[in-house]
Amino acid sequence: MKTILTYTLLLTGIALFAQSPEDKGLEIAKKADQVDQGFESSSVNLTMILTNKQGQESTRYLENKTLELTEDGDKSLVVFNSPKDVQGTATMTFTHKEGPDDQWLYLPALKRVKRISSSNKSGPFVGSEFAFEDLSSQEVEKYTYKYIEEKGGNHVVERYPLDPKSGYTKQIVEWNAENFRLERIEFYDRRGALLKTLTYADYKLYLDKHWRAGELNMENHQSNKKTKLIFDGYAFKIGLTDKDFTQNSLIRAGR
Repeated sequence: MKTILTYTLLLTGIALFAQSPEDKGLEIAKKADQVDQGFESSSVNLTMILTNKQGQESTRYLENKTLELTEDGDKSLVVFNSPKDVQGTATMTFTHKEGPDDQWLYLPALKRVKRISSSNKSGPFVGSEFAFEDLSSQEVEKYTYKYIEEKGGNHVVERYPLDPKSGYTKQIVEWNAENFRLERIEFYDRRGALLKTLTYADYKLYLDKHWRAGELNMENHQSNKKTKLIFDGYAFKIGLTDKDFTQNSLIRAGR
Protein backbone atom coordinates (compact mmCIF):
# COMPACT_ATOMS: atom_id res chain seq x y z
CA MET A 1 0.00 0.00 0.00
CA LYS A 2 2.85 2.35 0.84
CA THR A 3 4.48 1.56 -2.51
CA ILE A 4 1.28 2.37 -4.39
CA LEU A 5 0.91 5.68 -2.54
CA THR A 6 4.51 6.65 -3.28
CA TYR A 7 4.06 5.79 -6.97
CA THR A 8 0.84 7.82 -7.12
CA LEU A 9 2.51 10.86 -5.58
CA LEU A 10 5.39 10.55 -8.03
CA LEU A 11 3.04 10.52 -11.00
CA THR A 12 1.17 13.52 -9.61
CA GLY A 13 4.42 15.45 -9.25
CA ILE A 14 5.42 14.66 -12.83
CA ALA A 15 2.03 15.85 -14.08
CA LEU A 16 2.33 19.10 -12.15
CA PHE A 17 5.81 19.95 -13.34
CA ALA A 18 5.63 18.61 -16.89
CA GLN A 19 5.21 21.36 -19.43
CA SER A 20 4.07 20.89 -23.01
CA PRO A 21 5.95 22.60 -25.87
CA GLU A 22 2.89 24.80 -26.38
CA ASP A 23 2.80 25.92 -22.74
CA LYS A 24 6.54 26.54 -22.65
CA GLY A 25 6.43 28.58 -25.84
CA LEU A 26 3.61 30.71 -24.47
CA GLU A 27 5.45 31.17 -21.18
CA ILE A 28 8.55 32.50 -22.96
CA ALA A 29 6.47 34.89 -25.09
CA LYS A 30 4.77 36.22 -21.95
CA LYS A 31 8.09 36.68 -20.20
CA ALA A 32 9.51 38.61 -23.17
CA ASP A 33 6.47 40.87 -23.07
CA GLN A 34 6.65 41.42 -19.31
CA VAL A 35 10.32 42.41 -19.16
CA ASP A 36 9.78 45.28 -21.62
CA GLN A 37 6.67 46.76 -20.03
CA GLY A 38 6.77 50.29 -18.62
CA PHE A 39 8.35 52.45 -21.34
CA GLU A 40 5.01 54.36 -21.64
CA SER A 41 5.84 56.11 -24.92
CA SER A 42 8.85 56.52 -27.17
CA SER A 43 10.23 58.18 -30.29
CA VAL A 44 13.15 57.30 -32.54
CA ASN A 45 14.69 58.39 -35.84
CA LEU A 46 15.29 55.77 -38.51
CA THR A 47 17.35 55.37 -41.64
CA MET A 48 15.92 52.85 -44.10
CA ILE A 49 18.28 51.37 -46.69
CA LEU A 50 16.64 49.42 -49.51
CA THR A 51 18.78 46.99 -51.53
CA ASN A 52 17.42 45.49 -54.75
CA LYS A 53 18.44 42.11 -56.18
CA GLN A 54 21.20 43.79 -58.24
CA GLY A 55 22.71 45.20 -55.04
CA GLN A 56 21.72 48.83 -55.73
CA GLU A 57 20.81 50.86 -52.66
CA SER A 58 18.41 53.72 -51.94
CA THR A 59 18.02 55.50 -48.61
CA ARG A 60 15.01 56.96 -46.81
CA TYR A 61 14.70 58.83 -43.52
CA LEU A 62 11.75 58.52 -41.18
CA GLU A 63 10.66 58.75 -37.57
CA ASN A 64 8.50 56.59 -35.36
CA LYS A 65 6.43 57.30 -32.27
CA THR A 66 4.89 54.62 -30.06
CA LEU A 67 2.33 54.71 -27.26
CA GLU A 68 2.39 51.75 -24.89
CA LEU A 69 -0.99 50.37 -23.85
CA THR A 70 -1.65 47.50 -21.46
CA GLU A 71 -5.38 46.91 -21.96
CA ASP A 72 -4.87 46.55 -25.72
CA GLY A 73 -2.01 46.60 -28.21
CA ASP A 74 0.32 49.58 -28.71
CA LYS A 75 -0.27 52.50 -31.08
CA SER A 76 2.41 53.72 -33.47
CA LEU A 77 2.92 56.47 -36.04
CA VAL A 78 5.58 56.35 -38.77
CA VAL A 79 6.39 59.40 -40.93
CA PHE A 80 8.80 59.64 -43.88
CA ASN A 81 10.87 62.84 -43.94
CA SER A 82 12.85 62.26 -47.15
CA PRO A 83 13.50 61.80 -50.05
CA LYS A 84 10.88 63.83 -51.88
CA ASP A 85 9.11 60.89 -53.52
CA VAL A 86 8.01 59.56 -50.12
CA GLN A 87 8.21 62.73 -48.01
CA GLY A 88 5.10 63.18 -45.89
CA THR A 89 3.89 59.59 -46.31
CA ALA A 90 2.69 58.46 -42.90
CA THR A 91 1.29 55.27 -41.42
CA MET A 92 -0.62 54.79 -38.17
CA THR A 93 -1.16 51.39 -36.55
CA PHE A 94 -3.46 50.41 -33.70
CA THR A 95 -2.43 46.91 -32.69
CA HIS A 96 -5.08 44.79 -31.00
CA LYS A 97 -4.55 41.80 -28.76
CA GLU A 98 -7.54 40.13 -30.35
CA GLY A 99 -8.90 40.55 -33.86
CA PRO A 100 -7.39 42.40 -36.83
CA ASP A 101 -5.31 45.52 -36.30
CA ASP A 102 -6.38 48.95 -37.54
CA GLN A 103 -4.01 50.70 -39.95
CA TRP A 104 -4.17 53.90 -41.96
CA LEU A 105 -1.92 55.37 -44.65
CA TYR A 106 -1.67 59.09 -45.42
CA LEU A 107 -0.59 59.86 -48.98
CA PRO A 108 0.43 63.53 -49.35
CA ALA A 109 0.00 63.49 -53.14
CA LEU A 110 -3.69 62.62 -52.67
CA LYS A 111 -4.02 64.60 -49.41
CA ARG A 112 -6.17 61.93 -47.89
CA VAL A 113 -6.08 59.09 -45.40
CA LYS A 114 -6.57 55.57 -46.72
CA ARG A 115 -7.57 52.72 -44.45
CA ILE A 116 -5.54 49.58 -45.06
CA SER A 117 -7.81 46.55 -45.36
CA SER A 118 -6.95 43.31 -43.61
CA SER A 119 -6.45 41.58 -46.97
CA ASN A 120 -3.70 44.07 -47.90
CA LYS A 121 -1.65 43.90 -44.70
CA SER A 122 0.69 41.29 -46.11
CA GLY A 123 1.72 43.77 -48.82
CA PRO A 124 5.05 45.67 -48.74
CA PHE A 125 5.37 48.75 -46.56
CA VAL A 126 6.33 51.64 -48.88
CA GLY A 127 8.41 49.41 -51.16
CA SER A 128 10.42 47.79 -48.36
CA GLU A 129 10.75 44.13 -47.40
CA PHE A 130 8.68 44.83 -44.30
CA ALA A 131 4.96 44.12 -44.64
CA PHE A 132 2.32 46.38 -43.11
CA GLU A 133 1.57 43.65 -40.56
CA ASP A 134 5.22 43.72 -39.46
CA LEU A 135 4.60 47.24 -38.12
CA SER A 136 2.24 45.97 -35.44
CA SER A 137 3.48 45.47 -31.88
CA GLN A 138 4.05 41.82 -31.10
CA GLU A 139 1.21 41.15 -28.72
CA VAL A 140 1.27 37.73 -27.06
CA GLU A 141 -2.40 37.08 -27.75
CA LYS A 142 -1.99 37.33 -31.54
CA TYR A 143 -0.31 33.91 -31.80
CA THR A 144 -0.24 30.34 -30.60
CA TYR A 145 3.16 28.92 -29.69
CA LYS A 146 5.32 25.80 -29.69
CA TYR A 147 8.73 25.58 -28.02
CA ILE A 148 11.38 23.97 -30.23
CA GLU A 149 14.76 24.09 -28.49
CA GLU A 150 17.44 26.21 -26.87
CA LYS A 151 20.16 27.00 -29.40
CA GLY A 152 23.21 29.21 -29.05
CA GLY A 153 21.86 30.88 -25.93
CA ASN A 154 18.45 31.57 -27.51
CA HIS A 155 15.01 30.10 -26.93
CA VAL A 156 13.66 28.95 -30.31
CA VAL A 157 9.86 29.08 -30.53
CA GLU A 158 7.44 28.58 -33.39
CA ARG A 159 4.46 30.91 -33.34
CA TYR A 160 1.39 30.79 -35.54
CA PRO A 161 -0.67 33.92 -36.36
CA LEU A 162 -4.31 33.70 -35.34
CA ASP A 163 -5.33 36.22 -38.00
CA PRO A 164 -6.57 34.16 -40.98
CA LYS A 165 -5.53 37.02 -43.31
CA SER A 166 -1.94 37.09 -42.14
CA GLY A 167 0.63 36.68 -44.90
CA TYR A 168 2.45 34.11 -42.75
CA THR A 169 1.62 30.54 -41.81
CA LYS A 170 4.23 30.54 -39.06
CA GLN A 171 7.24 32.38 -37.67
CA ILE A 172 10.28 30.89 -35.97
CA VAL A 173 11.34 33.32 -33.26
CA GLU A 174 14.56 33.38 -31.27
CA TRP A 175 14.54 35.15 -27.91
CA ASN A 176 17.74 35.64 -25.91
CA ALA A 177 17.52 33.14 -23.03
CA GLU A 178 19.09 35.59 -20.56
CA ASN A 179 17.24 38.86 -21.17
CA PHE A 180 14.41 37.79 -23.54
CA ARG A 181 15.22 40.34 -26.23
CA LEU A 182 14.42 39.37 -29.83
CA GLU A 183 17.38 38.12 -31.85
CA ARG A 184 15.92 36.63 -35.04
CA ILE A 185 12.61 35.85 -36.77
CA GLU A 186 12.01 33.62 -39.80
CA PHE A 187 8.78 34.27 -41.69
CA TYR A 188 7.06 31.51 -43.69
CA ASP A 189 4.58 32.39 -46.43
CA ARG A 190 1.11 30.99 -47.01
CA ARG A 191 2.56 27.99 -48.85
CA GLY A 192 4.77 27.21 -45.87
CA ALA A 193 7.99 28.24 -47.64
CA LEU A 194 10.64 30.41 -46.00
CA LEU A 195 9.98 33.98 -47.14
CA LYS A 196 12.08 36.34 -45.03
CA THR A 197 14.52 36.47 -42.16
CA LEU A 198 14.74 39.40 -39.74
CA THR A 199 17.85 39.77 -37.60
CA TYR A 200 18.39 42.20 -34.72
CA ALA A 201 21.80 43.77 -34.00
CA ASP A 202 23.64 46.49 -32.05
CA TYR A 203 21.46 46.32 -28.95
CA LYS A 204 21.58 49.03 -26.28
CA LEU A 205 19.93 49.13 -22.86
CA TYR A 206 17.78 52.16 -21.99
CA LEU A 207 16.48 53.19 -18.56
CA ASP A 208 18.24 50.10 -17.14
CA LYS A 209 15.42 47.96 -18.47
CA HIS A 210 14.47 48.36 -22.13
CA TRP A 211 16.62 46.67 -24.76
CA ARG A 212 16.40 48.23 -28.23
CA ALA A 213 18.21 47.09 -31.36
CA GLY A 214 20.20 49.71 -33.21
CA GLU A 215 19.82 47.81 -36.47
CA LEU A 216 17.25 45.52 -38.07
CA ASN A 217 18.01 43.57 -41.24
CA MET A 218 15.19 42.01 -43.25
CA GLU A 219 16.23 39.68 -46.06
CA ASN A 220 13.69 38.38 -48.55
CA HIS A 221 14.88 34.95 -49.72
CA GLN A 222 12.40 34.79 -52.59
CA SER A 223 13.02 38.21 -54.17
CA ASN A 224 16.69 38.54 -53.08
CA LYS A 225 15.93 42.05 -51.80
CA LYS A 226 16.93 43.48 -48.42
CA THR A 227 15.86 46.29 -46.12
CA LYS A 228 18.01 47.64 -43.29
CA LEU A 229 16.66 49.88 -40.54
CA ILE A 230 19.11 51.90 -38.45
CA PHE A 231 17.74 53.44 -35.23
CA ASP A 232 19.08 56.60 -33.61
CA GLY A 233 18.03 59.02 -30.87
CA TYR A 234 15.69 56.91 -28.79
CA ALA A 235 13.64 58.82 -26.21
CA PHE A 236 11.25 57.28 -23.66
CA LYS A 237 8.42 58.45 -21.41
CA ILE A 238 7.86 61.49 -23.65
CA GLY A 239 4.26 62.10 -22.61
CA LEU A 240 2.38 60.86 -25.68
CA THR A 241 -1.35 60.16 -25.28
CA ASP A 242 -4.21 58.80 -27.37
CA LYS A 243 -4.71 62.35 -28.69
CA ASP A 244 -1.41 62.03 -30.54
CA PHE A 245 -2.75 59.07 -32.51
CA THR A 246 -5.78 60.21 -34.48
CA GLN A 247 -6.42 60.58 -38.19
CA ASN A 248 -5.91 64.33 -37.82
CA SER A 249 -2.57 63.60 -36.15
CA LEU A 250 -1.68 61.40 -39.09
CA ILE A 251 -2.49 64.17 -41.57
CA ARG A 252 -0.57 66.78 -39.57
CA ALA A 253 2.45 64.50 -39.32
CA GLY A 254 2.54 64.11 -43.11
CA ARG A 255 2.42 67.82 -43.86
